[in-house]
Order: sequence, then structure tokens, then C-alpha cells
Amino acid sequence: MSEITAKMVADLRAQTGAGLVDCKNALKDSNGNIEEAITALRKKGVATAEKKAGRSAGQGVVESYIHMGGKVGVMIELNCETDFVAKTDEFHQLAKDICMHIAASSPVAISREEVSPEIIAKEREIAAGQVEGKPANIVEKIVDGKMEKIYSTLCLLEQPFVKNPDQTIKELITEKVAKMGENIVVRRFARFQLGV
Repeated sequence: MSEITAKMVADLRAQTGAGLVDCKNALKDSNGNIEEAITALRKKGVATAEKKAGRSAGQGVVESYIHMGGKVGVMIELNCETDFVAKTDEFHQLAKDICMHIAASSPVAISREEVSPEIIAKEREIAAGQVEGKPANIVEKIVDGKMEKIYSTLCLLEQPFVKNPDQTIKELITEKVAKMGENIVVRRFARFQLGV
């Protein structure tokens, strides 16, 4: 087993934002392999976030972002469990980042459950029209596949984060839940665009 140095722990912490003890334990468990430690911490973060998902998030902030010289504006209500976390710079930065993302990516809903049935029906019809003439069972599978792609453009939580396209908004929030130790929920948002 390779020796776990303070520098290794600090580097891992800088990359993941996880606590010192968690970083040290992850490095021990992975015999000093940074990539394995990152994977382990990410899995732990997702598990932690899932445990916290049912907890009440009644505190938070209303944040805004104005873009393009006042031509696009976004307001968001981002909730957490305590006023203490709601007042942190990191929580405010997360709210600002999500606002900026909404300004750039124009989601129509927070999650797929909130996408209107009319939009879903219209998108399914368009997707089916693109594969006309194929057997019905194949058309259904193709349409389902196309709908997955459509959800990733319509739903905020499924969109790739504009600052890091390798990560969805849901993954960004999950990472922050694991780091801050509280449930974090996008309650609602509004996007305004001049003339639209």
C-alpha cells in the first residue's frame, strides 16, 4: 500500500470538494489511486444526496441574473434546509450559476414530470414522423430514444451544465448536496427574454 500524503489528500479535496476525512479514507481504500478515490467519493456523494432528497428544504434564496445588456433575465428560487447554508457564498454561487445556465439554455421545466402533456405529445408526433414507414415496434423504440434526447434539452435538471458540459445540472446539485450536507431543491424559475 502506497503512503497517503497530505498533498494527495489536499489535491483530492481540491478536485472533489469532499471533506478531509472522506478524502483520506477514499485514498486509503483505493491504495492511493486518485481516479478510484474520485469515483468512490462521487458514488458516496450520490448516495448521500439520495438520503437527503426527502428532507424538507424550506430555506434558501431568490437569485436573479441579467444577460446581454438587459435582453434576457432569469429569477430562481433555490431551496435548502437551513438559513445557515442559505447564507453561504457557495450556495449563492450555485444559485447564480443555475440562473446563468437557464439564461443560456432556455429550459421549459425543472424536471420531465413538469413538461406539459401537450409538448410531450407534439414532440412524440414529430419524432414518429421522422421515422415513418418503419415497423410499429421499431418506431416506438426510436421515438422513446428521441424523447430521452428531447428531455435533455427541455428539462433543467437533465441539461448539461453550461460551465461544465460533462456534468448535468442534477449532478451539479447532487455534488453540492454532498458537500454542504443539506437537501437542495430548485423550487421554480422564470426566464424573460425581450420581445418573446
